[in-house]
Amino acid sequence: MDENIEKLVTAAQNSLADSTFIKLVLSNYKGREHGLQKIIARVVETKHGPRLMFQSRFDTRDIVKNFAFEDGPAEIGQRLGSGFRNAHLFTAGGDLQLTIGKRNSRLVMGKASARKPASTSHDRQKKTLIDPNAFYLKALGIANDKGEIKPSQQDKWRQINKFVEILAGLIDASPIKEKQELRIVDMGSGKGYLTFAAYDHLANMRAAAAKRTVQMTGIEQRPELVDLCNEIAAAVGFEGLKFMQGQIADLDAAGIDILIALHACDTATDDALYKGITANASIIVAAPCCHKQVRRQAEAARNTRGHSKTRHNARTHRRDDNGRHPCAAARTRGLFHKGFRICADRTHAEKQYDNRRKAHNRKEF
Repeated sequence: MDENIEKLVTAAQNSLADSTFIKLVLSNYKGREHGLQKIIARVVETKHGPRLMFQSRFDTRDIVKNFAFEDGPAEIGQRLGSGFRNAHLFTAGGDLQLTIGKRNSRLVMGKASARKPASTSHDRQKKTLIDPNAFYLKALGIANDKGEIKPSQQDKWRQINKFVEILAGLIDASPIKEKQELRIVDMGSGKGYLTFAAYDHLANMRAAAAKRTVQMTGIEQRPELVDLCNEIAAAVGFEGLKFMQGQIADLDAAGIDILIALHACDTATDDALYKGITANASIIVAAPCCHKQVRRQAEAARNTRGHSKTRHNARTHRRDDNGRHPCAAARTRGLFHKGFRICADRTHAEKQYDNRRKAHNRKEF
């Protein structure tokens, strides 16, 4: 092993031993693994104790893997020998920057750019329902290594907390408030922002008082997102959270308590609602995002009859003056007739639409 590589590996090992390790970034990859850009190593707390987590970032996906502290330095050395040309080790005692050339290497030591290692616990002292320092928020790109929400992710952060607030309120007002075990399915979980936050809040923050266990499953079509989310869930020790690849229509939803279907496209929303109704779910949380099937039918009707209005005189390609899309109204009526109590909440986009319309009317009149 190159002398400078060995020095950096030893420094990483020592910083792990004395709890001054902050993070390690391997970059400028020239190896054979297609699409690999960089690797970020951080310390995370799991139910099995602290682990050194390696997050490999590719062009279109991330891969996460945990290592025990005694195995971490060897993995760092192996990775540096596989094609990475740069390494930056951040510790509370100082930073080390390694550059590997074709003939030799160079190691530069400098002052610590961060004096305090990032917290790896779930110390929730802030008023938000979700801890911004939660590991999964960092792995998903919502927060930086210091546990601060990135400026570009502030809207997503507000959305996450609002969703958790709504879900917790629905549970508290439902018959399953005191249930000892909750089964939850998130249909169309995507990258898992809301799935992770919901599980964290219900399983880790409320479970102590409720003395309940939570089993949550995210359903997603894209295999790379399923793999990423499962790796992050394993890395952080969320044993009751798993992700599966599949179609909403093919899911066996028997026995679920809560069904979540946010932004399920087109008729996938109807598939999800059907699953929730037939499974006799206590709570269904749905937020349709598009209505392609109805739009196609409306276009056909317009081409035939010269207009595209429904029997309620609401155009199908946008909301009517009451803020209700005909598809949402039909779904609401269907759920109501099946015995569900409807709690409708206007989206941020709808509120923006109304504000723009009011501003336009003021200018016009």
